Amino acid sequence: MSRVGKKIISVPKDVKINITETTLEVQGPKGKLTTPIPDGITFKLEDGKLAAERQNDEQAALHGLARALAQNAVTGVTTGFTQDMDIVGVGYKAELKGKSIVFALGYSHPVEFTLPEGITAKIEKVQKQITQYQTTVTLAGIDKHLLGQTAANMHNLRKPDAYKGKGVRYANRTLKLKPGKTGK
Repeated sequence: MSRVGKKIISVPKDVKINITETTLEVQGPKGKLTTPIPDGITFKLEDGKLAAERQNDEQAALHGLARALAQNAVTGVTTGFTQDMDIVGVGYKAELKGKSIVFALGYSHPVEFTLPEGITAKIEKVQKQITQYQTTVTLAGIDKHLLGQTAANMHNLRKPDAYKGKGVRYANRTLKLKPGKTGK
């Protein structure tokens, strides 16, 4: 049995859910999301509680997946999701221009990164030491999948260096640096 699939999703009062045969439409104060429902999985909404059920044991993996996607949709339209990205390196910076972010990442040219529809960004500069600043880009949106893909695309602009850690990296992940050359 799928342990994730058996969990009940509590639906807040300001969230409306429309269940069709192939999709689950969730509408809340932050927006509207549509989640596909796999074959063999059904959803039932009773008294503000949403439950996922499967026809047989062949859909065990899809049972947990469908329930997790529905939970992410409910959380997204009520509170939303955020992801912080740190830009670390001397001369590395970011600037917000309309619906795109212009990065200076040590290349010979600035890199323009266009944000997809539904994702917003906020840029902050934090002083780490007296002369050193670190730029943090906070991405926010209601769709967890789109937010994660946008963060991954931003990470791929300049992956962190293995020795100094320079580049675009996730703020909540620790980066293990390799030791440099040892001198005699």
